[in-house]
Amino acid sequence: MMEYLALGGGQSLTEKLQILTDAAKYDVACTSSGVERKGNGRDMGNSIAAGICHSFSSDGRCISLLKILLTNECIYDCRYCQNRCSNDLPRATFTPEEVCTLTMEFYRRNYIEGLFLSSGILRDPTFTMELLYRTLWLLRNRYRFRGYVHVKAIPGAEPELIRRTGFLADRMSVNLELPTAAGLKALAPNKHRKSILTPMRQIQSGILANRNELALYRSAPHFVSGGQSTQVIVGATPESDWQILNVAESLYQKFDLKRVFYSAFVNVTGDKALPALPGGPPLLREHRLYQADWLLRFYGFRASELLDEERPYFNVLLDPKEDWAVRHLECFPVEVNRAPLEQLLRVPGIGVKSARRIVAARRSAALGFHDLKKIGVVLKRAVYFITCSGRLMYPVKLEEDAIVRGLTDGKDRVQFGSDGMTYRQLSLFDDGSFSRPVSALERQAGALGEL
Repeated sequence: MMEYLALGGGQSLTEKLQILTDAAKYDVACTSSGVERKGNGRDMGNSIAAGICHSFSSDGRCISLLKILLTNECIYDCRYCQNRCSNDLPRATFTPEEVCTLTMEFYRRNYIEGLFLSSGILRDPTFTMELLYRTLWLLRNRYRFRGYVHVKAIPGAEPELIRRTGFLADRMSVNLELPTAAGLKALAPNKHRKSILTPMRQIQSGILANRNELALYRSAPHFVSGGQSTQVIVGATPESDWQILNVAESLYQKFDLKRVFYSAFVNVTGDKALPALPGGPPLLREHRLYQADWLLRFYGFRASELLDEERPYFNVLLDPKEDWAVRHLECFPVEVNRAPLEQLLRVPGIGVKSARRIVAARRSAALGFHDLKKIGVVLKRAVYFITCSGRLMYPVKLEEDAIVRGLTDGKDRVQFGSDGMTYRQLSLFDDGSFSRPVSALERQAGALGEL
């Protein structure tokens, strides 16, 4: 206990909060919690429809989270990290009791609905993990907090401490940091791929074992009920989008992760070993990776369908789904009244919810383009790839160049009215319904009102 109390130092709680909230800003934590724990009438807080900072719950609420580091002291010297041991910056460390006090006071004032707690490595991984476990134990047992808690598992810590922490946390994460072992060796020499994957595997095994236990005994304690996640830095090392996406797909398949987060590299240390960023952080790459990640998790795509060695980077003009569609025009147009769900999900502009609504609605009647708009289909993108009862919404050339121009050029894009349908102002000399061109004499007669 004296060791924990000695961590406080001479700084005030407000000073520590300023330092350690700023130090935590590069830990990505924007996601839904996936936890549905009700309040019991005795303890403080609940996790109903809760999530993490600046996220949105299923009922549309914006959820906030107290996101802090337990300490920004660190024994490691990762070149990309602002908290590395060789950096000259103000240092601070919370005691477990201080974290609990802050969480409860913020919660009582309705500022937050949960806690995201990460940490630098203080002394050694096991000591740091023990502090995190102590914090969560106090929060759950002494302060009776039942709100959402996301905590980092520290690679290299004692497995028993990670296991105990898992029964107190809703979600745990172990940051992969860089996509490949070569990248870690170059920029984070104190970290090793094996030491990172070991706690990932432990958490995965614990979740599966707990799931089986809950099937037999409903009163069994929950272990990391919100699943585990990880974070990958994009742009600090020379890996392509194709390599990063394959790593993410492998993590989903082998470790049953809930989320892989992508963080555009920001050069906060000015280290010479880090790449120069003349255009700033690669935010577009980060965005495209998130879009592709969504396709892997919910739309049935594989990484090999989106990118390959010959095309290792995403299209800067089209999102990954649009890019796949224009390169596979042999799969289109799709007839919305007959196509299976799997095929509908591959149409740009049709999401998971709208695809399911289409399948349900077409059982009662054939759907038209007006119906698709009401269902939630984004016709501005989907119109190039679908038919309703065998008809296109308007004459479309099923050619890659024409579709790409329509998707990217605001002037060529189809114009839609407020009801989602396309309209064109007919001129007096409109010849769309004539089998031959209108002659000059006919145009003159029309202008004089003699037709």
